[in-house]
Order: sequence, then C-alpha cells, then structure tokens
Amino acid sequence: MTQRDMAGFLDIDVKTIRNWRDKKPNLYKTIMKGLAFDEIVEAQKDSYEKVKELQEKYNSKR
Repeated sequence: MTQRDMAGFLDIDVKTIRNWRDKKPNLYKTIMKGLAFDEIVEAQKDSYEKVKELQEKYNSKR
C-alpha cells in the first residue's frame, strides 16, 4: 500500500502520513503494523476460501 493509498484509506492528507513518519515514528509504525495486519487477515481469508472450494470440489467427486 502506498502512502497515497494509506492517506485515502485513513481519509487524511499524504503530508500527514509523511509528518507522522518523520516526527511521530511510533505512531507511524503502529499504523503501518495495523494496515499490514489487515492485509494479512484478508490474504488468509482468501486462502481459506480457496481451500474450502478445493475441499468441496474433491469431496463431491467421491
């Protein structure tokens, strides 16, 4: 996710993101971790759904 994407998601100006990165590094790191966590959770949901589809596909062929 780019800084522009993050700013849009958080409904703030890109300059605010840059300011946090430079002047409030702990806040910036916390936000980055939160956004990364959301991305990981979404990726895991997608993987789970694919596994369920495969399971249903192969269970129905028995």
